[in-house]
Amino acid sequence: MTKITVAVDAEGGDHAPDIVIQGARLSRERHPDVNFVFFGDETRVKKALDTLGDAPLREKSEIIHTSDRVAADAKPAVALRRGKETSMWKAITHLAEGKADSVISAGNTGALMAMSRLILKMIPGADRPAIAALWPTFTSETVVLDVGANIDASEKQLIDFAVMGAEYARILYQTNAPVVSLLNVGSEAPKGGEIVKAASAKLETLQDGAKFKYLGFVEGDDISKGVADVIVTDGFSGNIALKTAEGTARLIGSYLKGALTASLFGKIGAFIAGRSLRAFKQKIDPRRVNGGVFLGLNGLVVKSHGGTDGFGYAAALDLAIDLSKGKVTEAIKTNFARNFTPELTVARETPLPDMTAHPSDKAVIEAEERKS
Repeated sequence: MTKITVAVDAEGGDHAPDIVIQGARLSRERHPDVNFVFFGDETRVKKALDTLGDAPLREKSEIIHTSDRVAADAKPAVALRRGKETSMWKAITHLAEGKADSVISAGNTGALMAMSRLILKMIPGADRPAIAALWPTFTSETVVLDVGANIDASEKQLIDFAVMGAEYARILYQTNAPVVSLLNVGSEAPKGGEIVKAASAKLETLQDGAKFKYLGFVEGDDISKGVADVIVTDGFSGNIALKTAEGTARLIGSYLKGALTASLFGKIGAFIAGRSLRAFKQKIDPRRVNGGVFLGLNGLVVKSHGGTDGFGYAAALDLAIDLSKGKVTEAIKTNFARNFTPELTVARETPLPDMTAHPSDKAVIEAEERKS
């Protein structure tokens, strides 16, 4: 079996590098054959590794010293201009040079996206990257994208997201025909804006060649029902939906804790139902599905929540490892080349500069500055 190597931005996140090392130790227990390359301040990372790691992790780890890190509040354009000595930049470059199978960071999302797009480039046929998140459902999980990379999306980009999400789900869930749907304000065909309706019509015609089943429109309350393996939307709606769901999960947990500790009878009931309550807590724990994948890039990049703990970071690492083994980037690239690139010549509402092939540093930086 081919050894998997993960390039880790050890300086990314609110509590780095400690939670990074904690997560790597937990993930290594489940994936003992994986190697980690940590990028960051060598003194800080080595101290965390000696304190919070274990002997097997130290044996499987390499530290590459970097003199800088990307600030949590740095604008993407600034990070691109000044970030070549940061742990984030170096980790992505390690992947681009073929020395790693994936990259993970809990750092600045905008900077990570901009650097990844500049260094790795887009796969042929894809317009923009999309962040794909795993969403707990009544039955299992579903893939939702985009959850924050793009505020809006054109018809072509929604179709791109559907194609990429289907390949992601195919590998993740080991299914030959993932079910794909579009998030909309209603499930009826006449509802929604012109872009989402046009994308829906196009997906109807592409589903056979794409080897996925297109379900049509779904509404927000359908996401958690597990009606589809993949739900596609723009980053604005997707991010709001994701943050709302995470807040709701925390609210339910807080209400339940309050109810069970408010009286003696509640405490007795909690003691009796302890095992079931622990299972419930695990089900609604957002850390369990931590990790968003930047699909569409010519390389596998996973973004962890910046404020997560070691348990959550381990979940994101597990995802990076599983997708590295499944070669998700290669699968998406092959599917685009074989079935979709000629089909997806769809006019955009607003023309965008072509930066999909080999964009110059200046073009990408100027694009990020226009968004800032």
